[in-house]
Amino acid sequence: MIPRAMALAALMLLASPLGAAPETSLRPVERTVRQAPEPVAPPVVAGNGTVQRKVPSSGTNSGATLGTQLPPALPALAFAARSPQAIGNSLRPLRRSQAVIEKALALRKQRQRGAVCGDPELQGTPVGTVPGRISGCGITDAIKLRSVSGLSLSTRATIDCTTARALKTWVDTAVKPTVGSTGGGVKGLRVAASYACRARNNQPGAKISEHGKGRAIDISAIQLRDGSEISVLRDWGGGSRGRILRSLHSDACGPFGTVLGPESDRFHKDHFHFDTARYRAGTYCR
Repeated sequence: MIPRAMALAALMLLASPLGAAPETSLRPVERTVRQAPEPVAPPVVAGNGTVQRKVPSSGTNSGATLGTQLPPALPALAFAARSPQAIGNSLRPLRRSQAVIEKALALRKQRQRGAVCGDPELQGTPVGTVPGRISGCGITDAIKLRSVSGLSLSTRATIDCTTARALKTWVDTAVKPTVGSTGGGVKGLRVAASYACRARNNQPGAKISEHGKGRAIDISAIQLRDGSEISVLRDWGGGSRGRILRSLHSDACGPFGTVLGPESDRFHKDHFHFDTARYRAGTYCR
């Protein structure tokens, strides 16, 4: 038997609001799940250039394909259709026309015909042996150089191939980059002297000059495209053009064995003297 007091307490508990059911459920509301759209299959290009596109599976045309004929002149579009990451236009340069190709070949043949010392960048004519009128002068395999790396010489220089190659190195590594866009860029070199059968500085009793052996060339100015010049006589030691000349003088030390300028002696106030003589102590630069 349940005691009377306990039974009354149970009845009172059931009758109280605590025993009443909640108006709303305490269970979390179920989230709405959204269906992701079906991925669209990339177009497939058939062998005949037709783009096949899948029709969505819903509807009456499930599994059908639609064909669109691409123009045969648009292969880039066909490639783009196969690969969604492809670019629309090819980055490959357009093919040169036959006229451009023929012009380039003609220029190459012309350069090959005028090449000396086995280098198309050295343009001139071979001379061969140049006899000297005094002992110690003369050149075994002389050339008459008219341009180097596209820069014309004011006077054709009679020198040997070793000196011509040294001049080219100086032009490529020093003259062109140092002058840059000054005066519109470099156009040519003013040549003061090349081969001459004489003693050094034309002094009686002196040794045979390197000019008398075809190993020397004198440059008096750098000719620019605007018609002006960077002159050793006028511009040495002053302004931006003077700084260019000092740099060119310094950079010639290495390609040439001897480099003389306005500060070497009174005989070189108006030009640079370059020669390919080699000394045990190395390059001589003043």
